Amino acid sequence: MLIEERCYVLHAEHPPAMYLDLYRRSGALDLQVKTLGRLLGYFVTEIGELNAVVHLWGYDSFEERVRRRAALAGEPLWQDYLVKIRPMLKSMNNRLLVPADFSPIR
Repeated sequence: MLIEERCYVLHAEHPPAMYLDLYRRSGALDLQVKTLGRLLGYFVTEIGELNAVVHLWGYDSFEERVRRRAALAGEPLWQDYLVKIRPMLKSMNNRLLVPADFSPIR
């Protein structure tokens, strides 16, 4: 299994609640779950770097991730959503993680 960790830090004038509301209302959440498949978790920060949203997605392989992300990128609803959220984003990071053999998520 491969885990993708994505972290979006939002500008101060766009709190996580605003971002999450748009994510739900726009249909982007449903589209992402349908297209990417395995949502492992969606989080907001409470301590540390504030105004951040972190989400984890699981894939069976790097190739599956590439295929699913390309399918998402080709969706018109997704493209419309990106236009709306890009001004909210101060920074974006993503990491690909491989679980240790004793990890409960494998």
